Amino acid sequence: MPQDEAGTGAGVSRRKFIAATGAVGAAGLAGCQSESSGDDTTETTTSGNNNQNTQTTTQSGSSEPEMLTAEGSSTVYPIANTGSSYWNSNPPNSDGEYWGSNDESTVPGWEDLGSPDMRLADYFASLYGFEPTGQQATPPFMTSIGLSHSGTGCKSVWDGLVDIGNSSGPITAELGWSESQRDQRVVDHVVGRDGQPVVVSSDVYDAGVTELTGEEVRKIYQNEITNWSEVGGHDQEIYVIGRAEGSGTDTSFRLNMLGSADAPMPGVNTRFGQNQQVAQAVQQNEGAIAYMALAFTGPQVQPVAINFEGTVYKPDKDAEHTIFDSDYPLNRDLHQYTKITDDTPNGTDMREAAFINMFLTTFGQTVFVEGNNYIPLPTKDIESEKAKLPDQA
Repeated sequence: MPQDEAGTGAGVSRRKFIAATGAVGAAGLAGCQSESSGDDTTETTTSGNNNQNTQTTTQSGSSEPEMLTAEGSSTVYPIANTGSSYWNSNPPNSDGEYWGSNDESTVPGWEDLGSPDMRLADYFASLYGFEPTGQQATPPFMTSIGLSHSGTGCKSVWDGLVDIGNSSGPITAELGWSESQRDQRVVDHVVGRDGQPVVVSSDVYDAGVTELTGEEVRKIYQNEITNWSEVGGHDQEIYVIGRAEGSGTDTSFRLNMLGSADAPMPGVNTRFGQNQQVAQAVQQNEGAIAYMALAFTGPQVQPVAINFEGTVYKPDKDAEHTIFDSDYPLNRDLHQYTKITDDTPNGTDMREAAFINMFLTTFGQTVFVEGNNYIPLPTKDIESEKAKLPDQA
């Protein structure tokens, strides 16, 4: 199969990643590159539906699926990590709050799933041939989500370091691939959308800058507008915040706002690696402007309305045009990439399919996507994303 110019010889194959039992912290296995050491662990696989249920076999003869690992974008992280937390807890169908139904509450989308008589991870894993455990905090396989950047997530999945690479920017832009290279190397699973907002510090918002044009935003980031008085605000120098180069948020902003992933942004005063850091910087600095993910906005990090060629997109779900609309120019897909290998010629093994499929349900879209302030996929897009997964057992 095609190889990246940098090669993958130094990386550890995800098919040889031997997972320990028990829950792991949010970033516990991100970037892990060491193979099994001295525990007499060997690898076996069981196939199904032209794909692999990747398993490990211990010296005692017991067999269990490997842990599913993912890392990448801080934008996709809230979706993936919340899903991982639910999965690893494997709550019973009588829970009602996190999974299932009882006299007091029912999780969204429960009836759409047919009200299954199984624990959460047991149910979604069983659709792809895994044996249910029937035990709390003991899913058929564990999941671990690491926090880094979109570019790191894309490279890590391509290098075989993780099963899933989370990215808020297209892998073509993150790794400089052509669309043909992408299609030969990975499968792009879109699990939600982000109406990427432009935010300002509370002092700027309170001074009357609640709307900007797309052209004004462009000029601010290209150092052609440097004072808030030039766009109807008070006389104050603009403190311009950007995301780290290589982050999907930065890549998407340049593509959508400036027309190219490589477009220069000489107006940027400082950059931060994660959305959380951007939000904190906007709160702590007067005169600030930034671009970030919807999930990290709030009263001290105010999204402004953006006027694109006469259409004003407002940070209000009840407005005629909103930053939550699919036609909002800064709207972007949230990706989970899986790698095409000899073992998985269609690019997604059964563990990956079971986990990703959970997000492509009314339950997953409501709880993990919309619940983190992102935009659920329309039904037709969910159907097209499901078609990328291997057949269910």
